[in-house]
Amino acid sequence: MEKKSYAHGVSTVPLLGETIGENFSKTCKTFPQRDALICLHQNYRATYAQLWQQVEEVAKALLAINVKKGDRVALWSPNCYEWVLVQYATARIGVILVNINPAYRSSELAYVLGQSEATVVISAVSFKGNSYKTMIEEAKWSCEHLQEIF
Repeated sequence: MEKKSYAHGVSTVPLLGETIGENFSKTCKTFPQRDALICLHQNYRATYAQLWQQVEEVAKALLAINVKKGDRVALWSPNCYEWVLVQYATARIGVILVNINPAYRSSELAYVLGQSEATVVISAVSFKGNSYKTMIEEAKWSCEHLQEIF
């Protein structure tokens, strides 16, 4: 049996004792028809049941490209609903999510990708006029573990 760590500061309120993925699953089963995520700037709205289905699709896509529990997946994007899908999908399959500041430049991106040992990077197309694709191309030289770019 896998032993889980448990530690928190001084408080009379105990931690939940469950992973983010476990908590998400429980919430989706308890409130399937309630609104779960609304993203006005993308005209996106999903119930917990819909969000669960979309998260499952992203999780399956990650597994299909051979991402395994404990691997690091980098996410480089401003706020959007897809960010939430990736966050919960990685939690669902036990992958470590590496959040990258959307304002980073190529050198900062290279450092984060190299330091984190990310095997996959998922990014937006651009942010504030900067092409993420171009910056990833400039940065990937320092990322010996990087296998996939989306």
